[in-house]
Amino acid sequence: MTQNRRRALISINQNIMKQPCLINKRGFSGKDITCDNKSEMPKTLAEDCKIIGVEECDDGDEEADVPLFVKHAEDFLDEIDRMDVDEMEEDVEDPILDIDSNDLEDPLAVVEYVDDIYAYYRKIEISSCVSPNYMDNQSDINEKMRAILIDWLIEVHYKFELMEETLFLTINIIDRFLEKQSVVRKKLQLVGVTAMLLACKYEEVSVPIVEDFVLISDKAYTGKEVLDMEKLMVNTLQFNMSVPTPYVFMRRFLKAAQSDKKLERLSFFVIELCLVEYEMLKFPPSLLAAAAIYTAQFSLYHFKQWSKTSEWHANYSEAQLLECSRLMVSLHQKAGAGKLTGVYKKYNSSKFGYAAKAEPARFLLTENFEIVKLNQNKVFGATEVASKTM
Repeated sequence: MTQNRRRALISINQNIMKQPCLINKRGFSGKDITCDNKSEMPKTLAEDCKIIGVEECDDGDEEADVPLFVKHAEDFLDEIDRMDVDEMEEDVEDPILDIDSNDLEDPLAVVEYVDDIYAYYRKIEISSCVSPNYMDNQSDINEKMRAILIDWLIEVHYKFELMEETLFLTINIIDRFLEKQSVVRKKLQLVGVTAMLLACKYEEVSVPIVEDFVLISDKAYTGKEVLDMEKLMVNTLQFNMSVPTPYVFMRRFLKAAQSDKKLERLSFFVIELCLVEYEMLKFPPSLLAAAAIYTAQFSLYHFKQWSKTSEWHANYSEAQLLECSRLMVSLHQKAGAGKLTGVYKKYNSSKFGYAAKAEPARFLLTENFEIVKLNQNKVFGATEVASKTM
């Protein structure tokens, strides 16, 4: 591109220099550049122009015989070319990828409808949320009791080898029920096992029977009590089980992040820690999912990984994720301590790749995180460029 522009510029200069010219050039102590007035049309500027007093130049520039205005024009064109290349590199560096192109032949991926499905999930996810202060209306239970219940249910879920979506729906059913129905503490565990029974009926192929939940609760309740609570819960929730939990967003956002098993396990470890914490109810499911993946990426890779593809599909920028992500890092730091270690024990096993042993992304908690992140991105960019040039 540059050579073509230079050639065109030289041709134009030939046309405008038919008459003898006098040009003052800086750097030659007042010496002049003159053009010979030959009868023939000069073929090139190098043939037609000579610099008076070149031998007197102190700088010894080999390109001193090129008129200054031509050099300035060439430098200008070089700068334009560099700007074009830089802009192209910026566009190519982090494009928005088509994450569904490889699933066109998979009928279960429903590629034709997947964008509409997730747009619908985002539209109705607020209906699946509960008030972050609903415990204020409970007189006999509190958020600590809720945490103990959910930590125990995570262990029950693991023991029964249930699907991941069953756990998320179980917690959602519990919170939505407790928001609308006052419960005494001795019935709280009954609410938990009944919620899991309902979630199993909705999600699982092979459903544990009522007696299994009676046994797992050490026969604290009878089968009839479980069935009576089931009737109360489905009527209170008006049989609404089709709600978008963080799980459905996790699957989509992990796909956008082009995740591997390591990132997937750590992301689920982080978000399951959030299930236990009452204070995390203030965040919608999609934000929890995006922040969990964002936090896991920083924990594993220690530099920016929130790509334009992830931002496009999650519809959250890094700034929007930061508050939730910092809380997740705090939960990660204390995961193995205290009495509620159900999630930590689960993910500290070979089945889950010992994901719980990953180092928390502590630098996300620093006040100057933006400066740290900028420096890390620069180092990563330099390393990437160096590897490409080797």
